[in-house]
Amino acid sequence: MDHAQYLLLMAACVAVTLPLEFVLGVRVYRSPRRLLMALTPTFVVFTAWDLVGIVRGHWSYAPAFVTGIAVGSVPLEELVFFAVIPVCALLTYESVGKIQLLRRGTGTLRFRWPDGLVRERAETSRDA
Repeated sequence: MDHAQYLLLMAACVAVTLPLEFVLGVRVYRSPRRLLMALTPTFVVFTAWDLVGIVRGHWSYAPAFVTGIAVGSVPLEELVFFAVIPVCALLTYESVGKIQLLRRGTGTLRFRWPDGLVRERAETSRDA
């Protein structure tokens, strides 16, 4: 169990934030090109930073808490971290923006697939 703790924590982060994509309809996963453009710089910079730190002996990872799978010197768990946490942060950021937009709107709050929560304007009926 100890070897999987880090990966289980990353899975929990995804599980907690994934519903934001569907309930609020923030379209982070549904915009893969934009997601990749946002994720790539962070992933590259922090992977390089981590690699330099490992190679120079500034830090290491306890074998008891990682699977032992590595890409070069960087443990798999660290690479997963550099992908999962920015995605979760982006989902959270977009969700806050969507909630703020919904709060300012008028009309009935409804769930509509695939848009998630939306405000529907009340139809006014005119009697002739």
